[in-house]
Amino acid sequence: VEPITAGSGMPQVKSYLNGVKIPRIVRIKTLAVKAVGVVTAVVGGLVGGKEGPMAHAGAVVAAGISQGKSTTFVKDFRIFRAFRDDHEKRDFVLGGAAAGVAAAFGSPIGGMLFSLEEAASFWNQNLIWRTLVASIISSFTLNIVLSAYHGLNNFTFTGLFNLGKFEQPLTFEYFELPIFMLFGVTGGLLGAMWNSYNTHINRFRSRFIKFKFARILEAALVAVIGVTLACVMIFFINDCRPLGNDPTDYPVQLFCEDNEYNAVAALWFQTPEATVRSLFHDPPGSHKILTLTVFTLVYYFLACVTFGLNVSLGIFIPTGLVGAAWGRLVAMIIFYIFPEATFLSPGKYALIGAAANLGGVLRMTISLSVILMETTGVETSFFFPLIVTLISAKWVGDYFTEGIYDIQIKMSCVPLLPWELLPKYKGLKASELMSTPVVCIKKCDSAKYIYKVLRRCKHNGFPVVEDVKGNNRANGRVCGIVLRSQLIVILLNSFYEEKKNFWEKEVSIQTFRNVYPRYPSIDSVRLPNEKENYTVNLEIFMNPSPVRVSQCDSASKIFKKFRALGLRHMIVIDRENRVVGIITRKDFLYK
Repeated sequence: VEPITAGSGMPQVKSYLNGVKIPRIVRIKTLAVKAVGVVTAVVGGLVGGKEGPMAHAGAVVAAGISQGKSTTFVKDFRIFRAFRDDHEKRDFVLGGAAAGVAAAFGSPIGGMLFSLEEAASFWNQNLIWRTLVASIISSFTLNIVLSAYHGLNNFTFTGLFNLGKFEQPLTFEYFELPIFMLFGVTGGLLGAMWNSYNTHINRFRSRFIKFKFARILEAALVAVIGVTLACVMIFFINDCRPLGNDPTDYPVQLFCEDNEYNAVAALWFQTPEATVRSLFHDPPGSHKILTLTVFTLVYYFLACVTFGLNVSLGIFIPTGLVGAAWGRLVAMIIFYIFPEATFLSPGKYALIGAAANLGGVLRMTISLSVILMETTGVETSFFFPLIVTLISAKWVGDYFTEGIYDIQIKMSCVPLLPWELLPKYKGLKASELMSTPVVCIKKCDSAKYIYKVLRRCKHNGFPVVEDVKGNNRANGRVCGIVLRSQLIVILLNSFYEEKKNFWEKEVSIQTFRNVYPRYPSIDSVRLPNEKENYTVNLEIFMNPSPVRVSQCDSASKIFKKFRALGLRHMIVIDRENRVVGIITRKDFLYK
């Protein structure tokens, strides 16, 4: 129905915010399909979460509202026209993604930090408070709606995910810090392994599972395997506990005596976030070591196989669940070996394990620690153990692989501009980095030539030149740059110099913003024979001050300027201001 909705949506949102045009990513149809897909996938028992889709949904809502029109329903409300350009729209999408995360976890500060740490590529000081305000409003609105739905007078539903609040303050001893660091190292190793296995599985999918029916069948098969493994585990592991300690609302007696519940079934027969809550807050002795060992291995495998299916699911909750399971398991093993270790708290180590596993897979630090603190209500004093764990996990994981979102972006062949220049380009000059030959357009050029250029090549930007020697436009002096979308609008509206009196007073920046973001293609332009020799004067349409660099400038200097200004094109000139080449983001990645 809408292939772009597959997965969590975070890699696509991150790519969009980096300046890459991702088709159909912020359509209203995408939002509708995403919502239905998340609900059906979670109800169907697949291992996945809703946090990534929530961020994607927030991005779609923000993109739609900020434009003041709907291209899907062909309705223009004639508001917010000033925001109809890529730069402004990206800022709104960033705020929407932050609001989605804040609503999911009830974590306004965490949502803001998540969007800035993981999604944002270009940001400034104003973006911080804008995304924070959006996150606060989103979280508060959800709180009001859920509290009203449940008929409560107090605002107790802070987010879609309720991981429970720790009743007792979480404390730690100084000698536990090496243990937390070891947890981080373990999480980094497990996360790197998980990312590597998932990458190989997804490469297999992209090569051999290409048809729609095969993808649907694969998702159904994974769901059946998950249910089968859960049932086999429940049947063969005898972990019956007295009633009263059951964390679920409806105790499952399956294969147990009267007045007992099945602890294994309690792990499986509830939502993933409810299972995380149980692992955080269950009293000591609620599970066997064997139960958590097998559950960790099975869920680790299922999460690895599920992420990448053609369904709308996130990875945050499954990854945190695996970490909480092995974190609690380690605490139980330590207590079994050292019964006098009174400092041990299964819930505390489950939280540290969740942080370690999340850091190992996602490679985020500050935002994850704040989200975990806000969703569990732990004191700020426990921030230090969390950040130590997350940094350790990130350092170890980065030694082996990249984060899962970056891996997925690379697998999609998206030209994501990194924060730093790749080492292989250091020491190069602009003349070694640029692309040639350059397709240029004269400041006053014929409609026939412009039309042929647009039909012949797919470039999105063209240097505008003057003082051309003969017909060789590529050696002209730079006087501006014009975009492909602008040229198409000019030809469609017949903005020719010979008819300037008819359109000069009507044309404005709104003429181009009104067709944003779905600019027409060159196929929609018809150029009659009588208009082929008409002249297009680009002086009033072009950007008269494009960013130019000398062919002798270093690649490091060029990259910093390109990254800081969020550019799409950079013209390379010689000493006489004549065009010698052009640099785009792909020149920093694929040369």
